[in-house]
Amino acid sequence: MQKGKLNSITDVPGVKVGHVTLDEKVDENESVCTGVTAILPHTGNWFEQKVPAASFVLNGFGKTAGLIQVDELGVLESPIMLTNTFSVAAVLQGTMEYMLAENPAIGDSTSSLNLVVGECNDSYLNSMRRMAVEPAHAAQAIQSASTDFEQGSVGAGKGMICYGVKGGIGSSSRIAEYEDQRFTTGVLALTNFGRKEEIAIANWQSESTNDKRPDGSVIIIAATDAPLDSRQLKRLAKRAAIGLGRTGTHVHNGSGDIIIAFSTAYTIPHKQAAPFTEMKLLRDDHELMAFLFQGVIESTEEAVYQSLFHADTTVGRMGRTVEKGSFP
Repeated sequence: MQKGKLNSITDVPGVKVGHVTLDEKVDENESVCTGVTAILPHTGNWFEQKVPAASFVLNGFGKTAGLIQVDELGVLESPIMLTNTFSVAAVLQGTMEYMLAENPAIGDSTSSLNLVVGECNDSYLNSMRRMAVEPAHAAQAIQSASTDFEQGSVGAGKGMICYGVKGGIGSSSRIAEYEDQRFTTGVLALTNFGRKEEIAIANWQSESTNDKRPDGSVIIIAATDAPLDSRQLKRLAKRAAIGLGRTGTHVHNGSGDIIIAFSTAYTIPHKQAAPFTEMKLLRDDHELMAFLFQGVIESTEEAVYQSLFHADTTVGRMGRTVEKGSFP
């Protein structure tokens, strides 16, 4: 399918991505090699103007925050934040502080706030027990968000490993067209999964190692400007799993494979006087739905590959080195 102008999730209008990358050798054995990534669903007030959303858990070996309410109410009211496993609490706190400052009514004259934070385990390269990510880094990632963002060994992807080589942040997009209708699907992937012998790229070269590494995880964020509700977005999220499978992964027991999907086509106000909300939705049986499914499958597959292509050889804790993958 045709790619978007930037070939990234930010081809979906209003979506922005920001990173904070932490890279510091502490001593001979300890290194900070991690970060935070923020995905902003639109440029307005996320709490006051929520977007429809859903999640799909392919394998639940993960420590995400906020997905229960997303699936219960079908809306997203915060940025989607990504980091390492032991930094979920710090990123949750920092994002909370940022949004409370922007919305004085939260927890006072109106309801509480549901934040969404996803994680992958970067402890092979990152001294994760140091918990170097601070709440302020979450705010910095949000504030730095733009449509033109780095991929590879940056942000939450700094310490990640995928298919035996350096992984990280990858993104891609596709255009779904039918007659006079045109919509975009965009995907961002945080890749930290798979064994070197699984990858589906022909002649891919990766390092040989006997080191014991965690099974890993992957967090996939799928965005679209097509007018879908939360039920339809869950269907879209499930198709991202097919794109993931195309890259070769077996979805290991210890891998947390989680997909979050949202639409920017309309917003849902936090409060309104009228008892009913009206919105225009794409019919399930319209031809465009198949193209949206195909778009998210292709975008997910390429986003995984982009995370590898953009990554750099990285030296982390205990002197461990994870090489950038390559073709012969």
